[in-house]
Amino acid sequence: MQAVILAGGLATRLGSRTRSLPKALLPIAGRPFLAHQVEAIARAGFAEVVLCIGHFGDQIRDFLGDGAAFGVTAAYSEDGPALRGTGGALRNALGLLAPSFLVTYGDSYLPFDYGAPLRDLETHPDAQGTMSVFENAGAWDQSNTQVSGELVTRYQKNATDPALRFIDYGALALRRSVLESEPEARQFGLDQIQHELANRGQLRAFRATERFYEIGSEAGIADLEARLAKG
Repeated sequence: MQAVILAGGLATRLGSRTRSLPKALLPIAGRPFLAHQVEAIARAGFAEVVLCIGHFGDQIRDFLGDGAAFGVTAAYSEDGPALRGTGGALRNALGLLAPSFLVTYGDSYLPFDYGAPLRDLETHPDAQGTMSVFENAGAWDQSNTQVSGELVTRYQKNATDPALRFIDYGALALRRSVLESEPEARQFGLDQIQHELANRGQLRAFRATERFYEIGSEAGIADLEARLAKG
């Protein structure tokens, strides 16, 4: 199995913490965040990790190297001087991608089986993606997803609507073919792909049962450190 980590963001919300350090390498519970994340992905059975890097990407390369120390094989896709957006970064990595893969964010720690959405997609050839979702009801962040049965029926980022009780959990299994039709130089977000697949009835839902964690804010960092302290 292959996992792709989107780790090219600028992390401007964290101020001095990320002035000379990429967010993926922020010290969390005494270790760089990326170590916790890659180890969790490896425990779920992934053998290959592709990192989409940009801002301070050389530091991520230096830390993770070929991935052997973490039980994976690591490859890298450089965003280049222009920001491409999360979807554009994936399109830029097209030559490294497996026919189906899992994509997650470089600031998200997910206490679930990272392999489950990918296995779900592999067993449903009619679908183009399987999105992990959590019944959030606005508790941890703004909910953005409507689920009916096994399908994501609506994905609307930044929408305020009580019908959107679920939230994008941060791990999406996707077929490479979805990206092949995208122009190489287009700047776009992964949310646009999710929105389009949901509208076409081609996006499955995998329901996570424990809240997600993120390191994009001071509160998020504190919550994750408390969670990791529990083991």
